[in-house]
Order: sequence, then structure tokens, then C-alpha cells
Amino acid sequence: MDFALAHIPYDQLAKLEVKMDDFLSALQMIEPSAMREVFVEVPNVGWEDVGGLAEIKARLVEAVEWPLQYPDLFTQAGIRPPKGILLSGPPGCGKTLLAKAIASETNVNFISIKGPELLSKYVGESEKAVRDIFRKARQAAPCIIFFDEIDALVPSRSAGTSDSHTSERVLSQFLTELDGAEELRGVLVLGATNRLDMLDPAIIRPGRFDEIVEIPLPDEAGRAEVFRVQLRNKPVDGEVIVQELAARTDGYSGADITALCHQAALRAIRRAVHAGEEPAGNSIKVSIEATDLEAALQTMSR
Repeated sequence: MDFALAHIPYDQLAKLEVKMDDFLSALQMIEPSAMREVFVEVPNVGWEDVGGLAEIKARLVEAVEWPLQYPDLFTQAGIRPPKGILLSGPPGCGKTLLAKAIASETNVNFISIKGPELLSKYVGESEKAVRDIFRKARQAAPCIIFFDEIDALVPSRSAGTSDSHTSERVLSQFLTELDGAEELRGVLVLGATNRLDMLDPAIIRPGRFDEIVEIPLPDEAGRAEVFRVQLRNKPVDGEVIVQELAARTDGYSGADITALCHQAALRAIRRAVHAGEEPAGNSIKVSIEATDLEAALQTMSR
């Protein structure tokens, strides 16, 4: 249809049909008005971008995706979907990456809260910020609220405070929103921490965080999968053997392996630039060789 025409024939207009695909396309461009203040553009990260952790990913699919895909089955079984999922593990093991994958794969509204950003020095403002986040999530349900470094927001009440008990009031408000008289429908609370011992016991009891998912450091097979994910879009020489790298990186986290591959790529770029400065170099090409990964491994092992 040519919209530049001054007059569009009626017969042509009568043939127009609005189909389901048109609504689905419109959904990709419009976000709920309740989400505009806290809208987060979720990175395009899928399950295939998370190396290893096959069992962990399967548990998260059951806890997050199944309630959205098969709500009738949960109703027939007489159970409710998990209200909260807590990801716990050492730094660099992939907690935030898993949260990004969950947000991307489920295609639901996503609110990300970074550590103690809700805390305020003014009395009552911190609790109000917690209430506002949960209110907006209820309005935009189905919705996921992701609290990164949640231990900074709701620490144990026995830890002692010198900040006019702000943390204790925030914890009380958080507990009320999560499991109070007003039922939390269509909202999943996702938390991530590397200090599970610092959380208040009231937070991690069943009915609040129903699933506590411990994410360990990757084993050899998991490290090999992380190497494959990190090297799949890089110009890697055919002599690079992922299994050998995985066997030599015992105790490395996913973040360590990502940094190792990054250092190797920088070394390859440095070599390509120096080669291009020579008179015989007509074109510059980058190739990550086994020696680059070896040098990066030696550097990180120091």
C-alpha cells in the first residue's frame, strides 16, 4: 500500500486484516507505562550463552519458564509457582549471566535492582522505594524483579547497625511485600549473592525464596563449555584444543576464563597490528593462536 497517495481505494482498505503476528510485532515495540521509569533493556543472552551449568539451567527452566508455559498443570497439581529464587555462589560463577538469560528467554517484564541503590539516608524513603518497586511489578505482571547483591539490601538483623536501623526497616518492608497479606501474583523475585551467610534467616525460609540454587565453580566439562562459548565468535586457530585448556584451568571461574580469552584476543590484535606496520604487510588479519592462550594462562597463573 502506498501511503503517499492522496486517496486509497476502499476495496484495498477492505482487504486489510489485523493478524496475531501484527500484535506480536507491536508487543516488541511497546512497554507498559508502569515500567517506563524502571525499564531495562535486557541483553540478548540465551541459555546457549551460559557455558556449562546444565543442571542449574534445567532447574531454572522448571522454576521460571514452566509456570508461564504450563499454568494449568500447576493448577491441576494444586501448587503455586516459586515466589522467589536465590542464586548463590562464589564471585564470577555466572549468577548475573543466568539472570540475564532468564529475562531474555522468558520475554516478560524485567526490573533490575543493583545492590543497595534503594537505601536512602532519609527516614522512610528506603521502605517507600521497596514498596514502589513491588507495586510497579504487580502492575506490569508477569514480571521478574532481579536484586543483584541482595545481601547489601537485606542483611541479617543480628549483624548490628549504626544507620538508624534503616536496613532493619527495609528488611521488614521486603518481607511484607514478599509474603504479606497481599498475595504476590505474577511476580518472581530473583536474587543473587555471594554471601549467603549474611542474609537474614527470615528471607531464605520456604514461602519466600522457595529455591536456593547453589552455583559451584565449573568442573572440567563445564570449563570446556565456557571456553567454547567464549571462543565461538573469535578467529581461533585450528590448533587450539579446548579440552587441554579446560584441564589446565582447575579452580577457574567462568569470569576467569572470559578474562583469559579476552587477554589472548588482545595479544593476537597486538601481533596483527605490529605485522601490519611492516612494509610487507598489505592487510591485517587477526588469528588467536595457541601461544596467545598459553601466554594469557601464564599471566593469570602468577
